[in-house]
Amino acid sequence: MLSEWLDWTLDGERPAQRIGRFASGSYLLHSPGILELTPNTQHSGAHACVFSAAIHGNETAPVELLGAWLCALEANTVQLGAPVLVILGNIPALKVQQRYITTNLNRLFNRELTELGEEPDRARALMEAVDTFYARHHTLPKLHYDLHTAIRDSLYARFVVEPFAETSTDATQWQWLAAAGMQAVLHQHQHSWTFSHYSKHYHSAQAFTFELGRVAPFGNNDMAALEPMLTLISTLSAGIEPPTKPADSMAFFRVKHELIRQAEAFTLCFADDLPNFSRFEPGTCLANDSVAGDFIVEETPLHVVFPNANVEIGARAALLVVPSKPIAT
Repeated sequence: MLSEWLDWTLDGERPAQRIGRFASGSYLLHSPGILELTPNTQHSGAHACVFSAAIHGNETAPVELLGAWLCALEANTVQLGAPVLVILGNIPALKVQQRYITTNLNRLFNRELTELGEEPDRARALMEAVDTFYARHHTLPKLHYDLHTAIRDSLYARFVVEPFAETSTDATQWQWLAAAGMQAVLHQHQHSWTFSHYSKHYHSAQAFTFELGRVAPFGNNDMAALEPMLTLISTLSAGIEPPTKPADSMAFFRVKHELIRQAEAFTLCFADDLPNFSRFEPGTCLANDSVAGDFIVEETPLHVVFPNANVEIGARAALLVVPSKPIAT
């Protein structure tokens, strides 16, 4: 039944049986795309885990990754030892494999949200689901891994974004992420209202946005490269300590500037297929904006991450980042 959950979600067919059992636990289908798993026996190392994917509908590798983990749970080759909330975010966009339908869901996770529409309503439903789940397991440390793929290649194929919040990141997280095949870390510099930021800001969870390669259709993802990530999810859901690796095996960056599109007449001054983390030297023009003017790199070289000239006016068109020191562990 667990392995069929993804099909149910995509087909739009609500299963007759919303509650059931498997070898090491039970499941509850709250609503399309929201599945809660409860272990028969909660292990001493358990976290209250939220694993989310498809916040952008064209990012299929994380969906396949969670599908492989659910199949392993159902086959009892992986055991459940911690409570887990599994979320597929933007189901209409996932069905047609496009980033979003009306607006970017991953900018809406703010309790002060006033926008109306399908994606704002979905953001409210997901925030409520996370709130309820963490309240139910309030005695456990909280964790949220929001799984994505990038819309372009990257000099670091697999990297994580650490949301900005008052809550500090546990040193062991960096070691787990390094062992899971992450190659770089990007520290956010301000509130950004992404899904992982929501859990960190409002619930003090250990939370990250994962970029697990490049966007591809279902069946065309390099799942072999994500085996270490599957191990991380499987061990955390089992309530046991994940493998570790020195944190300094990853490159670390911090955001220095957010490039915001302010005009209809807006262009980025580099190729559409430029990889994430590409470096630009002082004096380089990165963007033309008829309202804000040209953006020129000043005295410090900048690396560009998540460039996208086609965002809505007022939205982020790129992160401009600089290297930072590795986290001491």
